Amino acid sequence: MPKNNSIKSVLIIGSGPIIIGQACEFDYAGSQASLSLKEEGITVSIINSNPATIMTDKVIADHVYLKPLDVTSIEEILKLHQESPDLLKIDAVLPTMGGQTALNLAIEAEERGIWEKYGVKIIGVDTAAIEKTENREEFRKLMIEIGIGVAPSKIANSFLEGKEAAQQIGFPLVIRPSYTLGGYGGGFVHKKEDFDAALSHGLQASPTHEVLVEQAVLGWKEYELELLRDNKDNVIIICSIENFDPMGIHTGDSITVAPAMTLSDRCYQDMRNQAIKMMRAIGNFAGGCNVQFSVNPEDEKIIAIEINPRVSRSSALASKATGYPIAKIAAKLAIGYNLDELENQITKTTSAYFEPTLDYVIVKIPRWNFDKFKGANMELGLQMKSVGEVMGIGRSFIEALQKACQSLEIGRAGLGSDGKQNRNIEDIMYKLEHPSWDRLFAIKDAMRMGVPLESIRKVTKIDRWFLNQIQELATLEQELKRYSLNNIPKDFFLTIKQKGFSDVQIAWVLGNVTEDDVYDRRKELGLRRVYKMVDTCAAEFQAKTPYFYSTYDGENESIPSDKKKIIVLGSGPNRIGQGIEFDYSCVHGLIAAHEEGFESIMVNCNPETVSTDFNMADKLYFEPVFWEHVREIIDLEKPEGVIVQLGGQTALKMAEKLHEKGIKIIGTSFNNMDIAEDRGRFSDLLKDLGIPYPKYGVAEDAEEAIKVAQEVGYPVLVRPSYVLGGQGMSIVINDEDLEKAVVKLLGDLPGNRVLIDHFLDRAEEAESDAIFDGDEVHIIGLMEHIEPAGIHSGDSSAVLPPFNLSANVISKMEEYTDKIARALDIRGLMNMQFAIKNDEVFVIEANPRASRTVPFIAKAYDVPYINIATKVMLGTKKLKDFNIERKLKGYAIKEPVFSHHKFPEVQKELGPEMKSTGESIRFIKDLEDPHFLQLYREKSMYLSK
Repeated sequence: MPKNNSIKSVLIIGSGPIIIGQACEFDYAGSQASLSLKEEGITVSIINSNPATIMTDKVIADHVYLKPLDVTSIEEILKLHQESPDLLKIDAVLPTMGGQTALNLAIEAEERGIWEKYGVKIIGVDTAAIEKTENREEFRKLMIEIGIGVAPSKIANSFLEGKEAAQQIGFPLVIRPSYTLGGYGGGFVHKKEDFDAALSHGLQASPTHEVLVEQAVLGWKEYELELLRDNKDNVIIICSIENFDPMGIHTGDSITVAPAMTLSDRCYQDMRNQAIKMMRAIGNFAGGCNVQFSVNPEDEKIIAIEINPRVSRSSALASKATGYPIAKIAAKLAIGYNLDELENQITKTTSAYFEPTLDYVIVKIPRWNFDKFKGANMELGLQMKSVGEVMGIGRSFIEALQKACQSLEIGRAGLGSDGKQNRNIEDIMYKLEHPSWDRLFAIKDAMRMGVPLESIRKVTKIDRWFLNQIQELATLEQELKRYSLNNIPKDFFLTIKQKGFSDVQIAWVLGNVTEDDVYDRRKELGLRRVYKMVDTCAAEFQAKTPYFYSTYDGENESIPSDKKKIIVLGSGPNRIGQGIEFDYSCVHGLIAAHEEGFESIMVNCNPETVSTDFNMADKLYFEPVFWEHVREIIDLEKPEGVIVQLGGQTALKMAEKLHEKGIKIIGTSFNNMDIAEDRGRFSDLLKDLGIPYPKYGVAEDAEEAIKVAQEVGYPVLVRPSYVLGGQGMSIVINDEDLEKAVVKLLGDLPGNRVLIDHFLDRAEEAESDAIFDGDEVHIIGLMEHIEPAGIHSGDSSAVLPPFNLSANVISKMEEYTDKIARALDIRGLMNMQFAIKNDEVFVIEANPRASRTVPFIAKAYDVPYINIATKVMLGTKKLKDFNIERKLKGYAIKEPVFSHHKFPEVQKELGPEMKSTGESIRFIKDLEDPHFLQLYREKSMYLSK
């Protein structure tokens, strides 16, 4: 069936601000779906309240509505499109790209008769299919009806029913609330005494106050299949994914591997058949779907866990893993196309009805931020706790695993062999039994200390095949110790590089040599990375898409062109303090570089983002943003320069290495960036410029810190240099607290210096973002925080333009921004933070890069500031070449969003260390707005140290 030509205009519902359990994978899906529908000549409108994402940008959709995600907003949009002569009436809504938020909203709008009232049809899925899959009892009944195995379970809508179900099924149990995302409200109950509290939590978490009480199949293996189904009931399997961790850990918190590694062929075929049967049974559905299974390792008995009738975090992963753009094809299926009518987007010659084949392995490792939630329960379970993820691609599981470890940005050079191993056997054994963010590293440490593999398997229930692979790394490390750098046999050197060992790891194991020594020796021996293409078809057909990963294997498939090239370094995994706003910045950087005649090259390892989509850059290297990998890409491509301003602190941290190796940094020089980053050098600059700043001092130990604090005066703000998101910052009010804070900081960040600033108590806080081109400074925007100084700017509600600052304060902020931009000779972007007390303006810090606020200001003023800044950085344009017109009526408020509900044991308190996971934008006409007044009333409520 060809496309439905009656659909001229589609509304896509987004997923709102980033929270734990619903992250930027949905902005990736929504962006891809929007571009896919626009290819078909369809007008696309998007509703989403997230200002930090590329999805809510004009390069993605025809109409973007930055409104609260509720039925009132949807009705306003539908009414506007029905009544305005300049707008097309909206014909259809696509709710499968915005996670649980979009599905729940589509159901609510249907129940309230909104779609019917405005003649809008739901495409991609109908509410009956959602009901069958999201309602736990309906799903259970359907599985039994079609002959698919499920764990014994009972539904409960009350405390009494829940208790009865537990009595009948017996412990251990799992509680699964209906209609929630990221496992929210769910959990395992091992003994009777814990059941009442867990049941109560589950009933409250479900919007329908309904839970499934189910037998827990702990220790079974967990698998996912990513599928696409069209209107003719054609179904294809895009990817099989195996969880490294057994049942008991939410799949979003599991290390996952594609393709599945330990499935027998018989079991895989059985699973495929069951998944196809399940998809065909859920009713009217055309698009991407995710099916989860559990397999008993003893007899390969399969039971179904759940089905998600929408794209998911796993489908973003599967898209990047295979190169098959699931959301793009799903959007076309939603408007009537069938799989056999569409082409494969990568080869352009084969059909989309052709299942992808992988000749490599991908490993996803989640990224957690437990350090931001003091006192949080760090044990992993049914409720998702990770904030982001990384993906490594290699020719073998172990190579991909090591690359993923290098991508995490937790200071590891791979899986162990880097001097950071734990030697406390009791602690290691506890970590094996109680899974948390570092269990993978504990497994390697246990093997290094001689703990038998079978003992590790019994405690962790992780498949023996995976453990054997990690054991091989421990064995290779021991073998490597027998050599010195100059006598490692070439074959063995090649083996350890093929197993993913970084030059840093090799240098540490050998001792007395540096990473550069290892790199030089490798080059002498002719051991260089080659780059292979991700092409969906194991090189059976020629691919048209330049999407690469590195390995040590045969020929290099990435042939550099003779064009002028620019490399954009991405921001790695999402985490608190470095979120989706840098993905937005990177995408605009790639577009701007391309527009200025450069070949744009992206380097990043985050599978959830738009910047790592196969068609965003002229060339994509899906590689760790880790020095060794970046260096070899630069060696191969020989770019004009590298942009580090758009990838947050991740990319900025590479600046020193680039500078040392004589590689051109596009934009601000390394030395000037270093002045801004080094709190001591920056304060000296402010002193020279006659700009007020809080009194400060630098200390290298606790004793020195106490002397400094007594000079500058309590309260003081204690912080390390070179951090993002206020990591490790705290406000202290006496010598005892100061000593504890300094000892902790130097323990966490050895070799760092501690800065001690006088804290301006009860000061107001404001910030500016600006672009400088060498001649002219353009202030992108001034924002005033509602919360007082002391709460990290990322956790503050900020108002654009300022609402309560005097003309004198505003002119001082503008003057200081101009002076500092010139003094640092910024090329491109700069963000500045100010504290205001008694009408005096103090400068707190300057960030010589894209900030969290630039995407927000760009959306509020409707000006493509990152595009402008990139062209200024490249030196191809000056500010005078742009006609900048701001279009904001009233005010825009940036509101942080927190995921405290994931950590109920942690008190909600705000201080200088950032804790928000995302943000929303809200437009108000004036300062009488009730929402603004409520925020203003609560401005100091959560201020803590």
